[in-house]
Amino acid sequence: MHGLRGVSHYRTVWISDTHLGTRGCKADYLLDFLKHSTCERLYLVGDIIDGWRLKRSWYWNATQTEVLQEVLRKSRAGCSVIYVPGNHDEVLRDYLGLALGDVVVQDEVIHETADGRRFLVLHGDRFDGVVRYAKWLALLGDWAYNFLLWLNDKFNIVRRRVGLPYWSLSAFIKHKVKNAVEFISCFERAVAQEARNRKADGVICGHIHHPEIREIDGILYCNDGDWVESCTALAEDWDGQLQIIHWASAAEVASKEAPPAGSSAERPARGAPAPV
Repeated sequence: MHGLRGVSHYRTVWISDTHLGTRGCKADYLLDFLKHSTCERLYLVGDIIDGWRLKRSWYWNATQTEVLQEVLRKSRAGCSVIYVPGNHDEVLRDYLGLALGDVVVQDEVIHETADGRRFLVLHGDRFDGVVRYAKWLALLGDWAYNFLLWLNDKFNIVRRRVGLPYWSLSAFIKHKVKNAVEFISCFERAVAQEARNRKADGVICGHIHHPEIREIDGILYCNDGDWVESCTALAEDWDGQLQIIHWASAAEVASKEAPPAGSSAERPARGAPAPV
């Protein structure tokens, strides 16, 4: 996966729910995405470092360190990096308005796209109380959810061995559970209503690990997904159009299509779904 040529250039990129500090974090895919994309502005939309998990049991690997180093490299190179904390890294909410190195911490932000639309950017965890989600969803992040992620990893090891691309079993199971589907729908409507109350054209959030772009009563709702299940980011092009980047499948396709070592053929850039 690493070392493939082809860099995508975006105006803005949003990532969230990477959960660095957990075994479920797909840090290798995330690092690959960061190395093969550039942007003027990078939003870290919460739950980047999983402080909850690190408090209970320490886990960290070299690839996760490289992810943080790559973000800092981008900021030093002129990319504006804004960190919007979530519930798992809520300790950073004590430092709102401050710059941690070249990274600015904000509770929420209004982002204006190249075509003049205004988007409210927030993590979204405070809307859990609004939608009164099912009790089992409060267990996300503890042993039940981590077991599901462990099962997902084993499942994808088998898929790779038989030549199949990455596919999130855990996300599939969640989206087939009635309570989860109802929660996602209620969450999306609640966040869209907040954007409407702020006179914004749309909202960009994370939190529920469900990448989506759809219009809700005139508000464009965008969720950038996560890097423990779907391996997705949200990107804005130079015309202000938004798209979800599905990196795991795109990276594996690019790897299979790459010319043999020593070939002068240009390898394609990855991840280009239809813009919205």
